[in-house]
Amino acid sequence: MSFTGGCQCGAVRYTITADSLTAYACHCRECQKQSASAFGISVPVFISSLQIDGETASWRRPTDSGSHTNCHFCMRCGSRLYHAGENRPGMVTIKGGSLDNAVDLDLVAHIWTRSKQAWVELPGGVPQWETQPQSQSEWMELLS
Repeated sequence: MSFTGGCQCGAVRYTITADSLTAYACHCRECQKQSASAFGISVPVFISSLQIDGETASWRRPTDSGSHTNCHFCMRCGSRLYHAGENRPGMVTIKGGSLDNAVDLDLVAHIWTRSKQAWVELPGGVPQWETQPQSQSEWMELLS
């Protein structure tokens, strides 16, 4: 199965080859800033399943875990497309709003809820972390 998406101006397009997609909402201040909204939607995928057509640029920023993430965006319109965290090699997180059919995403968790906007109400029964999962196994449990 494949999923497609791209930037606002259309200069960058991508295809993800995967059976399904999983998404989570991140309420950290960095995701609020990059999305210019209350939270960011992240869709983790293996880098090997991602085909990108078009030119992107990136910038590197520190994370609260002490690692760094590389933030990839369209060079023409600036739309953020994905992040590549240095502490999770082989994986990237697609920015959910860049998918062509983002309405089909089901959020499986909310992370960094300690910095969520006060007016955001989280649904019951969906796992939540005040910060983020701390280990690789905890991340995999969240995403399975």
